[in-house]
Amino acid sequence: MTMPIPAIDAADGAYRERPIELGKTALLSVDMQNAEWTAERQKSASYLSSPEAKERYFLDRVGDVLIPNQQRLQAAARAAGIEVIYTTIEAYTLDGRDRSLDHKISDLFFPKGSWEARVIDAVGPEPNDIVIPKTASGIFNSTNIEYVLRNLGIEYLIVYGVCTDQCVEGAIRDAADRGFLVTQIEDCCAANEARRHDVSIEQMKGHYCRTRTTDEMVAEIEALAAERAVG
Repeated sequence: MTMPIPAIDAADGAYRERPIELGKTALLSVDMQNAEWTAERQKSASYLSSPEAKERYFLDRVGDVLIPNQQRLQAAARAAGIEVIYTTIEAYTLDGRDRSLDHKISDLFFPKGSWEARVIDAVGPEPNDIVIPKTASGIFNSTNIEYVLRNLGIEYLIVYGVCTDQCVEGAIRDAADRGFLVTQIEDCCAANEARRHDVSIEQMKGHYCRTRTTDEMVAEIEALAAERAVG
């Protein structure tokens, strides 16, 4: 007979819903790179009509919702001393021979050092932030991020970016399987369609992560930072 573990076996998933700990938490920004969005592309997309409406939806959500929210989230995290880590799709080579088979089949290729692989400036890294390129969809499957997180003493991950139902969802599932407590920031994520975003959020919520809005996460971070300052 398996003995219960009171903290983990608490009703209604209370263990997963516990607040973060500032010194053990990192933000993980997924694929917020120039290949996905530019202000110029969003402006041009405003003239698109069906069937291109999907692209217009995605670009508008990134530009009008994700970028402002991520700026607030990252500012609050940095003020509280929380690590901000980035990943983008970027080959280790100029010809992409190192890419995963899936990315080769999908013709998904951004060369080493390319502009397309860089994080969007508006939500980009500061000089001492960690940026981990990946050559497959899953960052935990294709990079040394777990090793990096363990070295940093990270136990909690706050995950956001694009696309909700693809690389973001994969990062959340894999992080949960590896023993990290994950928070997904719903209004810092986007998929190619609203329906796909909504379905992914519901699948992750309460099973692999807790779900918060930017306002809720910023308030939590600021409250914990205030408690720490009081001592």
